[in-house]
Amino acid sequence: MNPSPVDVDLALVGGGGAASLVLAALDRHDLTGLRVAVVDPVHKRGQDRTWAFWGTPGGDLDPLLTASWSRVDVVTPAGRRVLSLDPLRYAMIRSAPVYDRAAAAERRLGAVRIGAPAGTLHDDGHRVTVYDPAGRVLVRAGWVLDSRPRPPERPGRTTWLQHFRGWWLAADRPTFDPDRAVLMDFRTPQPVRGVSFGYVLPVDDRYALVEYTEFAPAQLTDAGYDAALRGYAAQLGLDLTALRVREVENGIIPMTDGPFLPRPSPRVVRLGTAGGATRPSTGFTFAAMLRQADQIARALAAGQAPVPAPAYPRRHRWLDAVALRALDRGHVGGVEFFARLFDRNPPERVLRFLDGGTSPAEELAVMRSSPLLPMTGAVVGDAVDRLRARLRRDPTPTPVPEAGSRAAGQAGS
Repeated sequence: MNPSPVDVDLALVGGGGAASLVLAALDRHDLTGLRVAVVDPVHKRGQDRTWAFWGTPGGDLDPLLTASWSRVDVVTPAGRRVLSLDPLRYAMIRSAPVYDRAAAAERRLGAVRIGAPAGTLHDDGHRVTVYDPAGRVLVRAGWVLDSRPRPPERPGRTTWLQHFRGWWLAADRPTFDPDRAVLMDFRTPQPVRGVSFGYVLPVDDRYALVEYTEFAPAQLTDAGYDAALRGYAAQLGLDLTALRVREVENGIIPMTDGPFLPRPSPRVVRLGTAGGATRPSTGFTFAAMLRQADQIARALAAGQAPVPAPAYPRRHRWLDAVALRALDRGHVGGVEFFARLFDRNPPERVLRFLDGGTSPAEELAVMRSSPLLPMTGAVVGDAVDRLRARLRRDPTPTPVPEAGSRAAGQAGS
């Protein structure tokens, strides 16, 4: 821990995936004159997580990828669909190379590493003071990028979790198809409330990540995850007695229409899930973090404020809220919802929609592929809930302007 507070242009509070991508982007844009500090009691290293995302080949992360696929399978009890993703591809990246690149960027940038937990942030509009939990000053910065996990500003109308466990399985003989990933396999037993699926991400023909995932309101027990994984492995025809579990991955990602506040004060910007980078209907986060890291670096290189664009269009957040409501209230089954999504749309459109990159016309086509009556019920229910919530937050009636006067209008949130 530094003996006295340091003064910098930019402080990264939290040193996980989001901050690592920002450090790499700052280095890529040659911002070596920027004074940077990283505040985190843990210096992230090694394999502690795996990210999957889609994009076009030839990106900056290509040398770091563990594997990528131009075809993926979506499997339901009714059959298997092989989806060609061209011109996109589905890619997997493990945390170690991301952290290693960030550490190298940190050294080249001359960043100060402060190995202490951050507490409160005080933003006076000109500088931000970062305190530790005991109230001691750690750093003063022109801007703070805060990637610490935090709940939404207020509870959502629907709150689920994407929770999962995966086994990295190693075999002594060819067992997996390295040319195709299984994106979603819905042959898993479905929970009473929610949707489950398995997936397979092969690195080569003898090594793969096999994972069980649920979108549901509550987690399973350890025994529950292991039983689900054993059951899914059996469906895949894998003989676990002939395989070795090299690593185990667990995760919990919020799926909620509760609002996250990406800019809580003038010079504090939140990153990652706390900054709205997690897609509520799927839990995907990495691609949005990658986009925002590049936007931050480009802005600083141009002498502008490091404030990225919203991770997803506002209309997408509404569509996510409707979809979550429909699934949660049982208006539509999870398997049916996702099966129709892939059955009735080109794969590229689905993937761009899930990543927030579609046009309104494409989104209308996606909506038409959903069951009409159940989704209409979810739209109406969501609208009623929004109105009730607004009335609870603002019970005071709007004053009626007197005749001859003029009232200034203000858009609602």
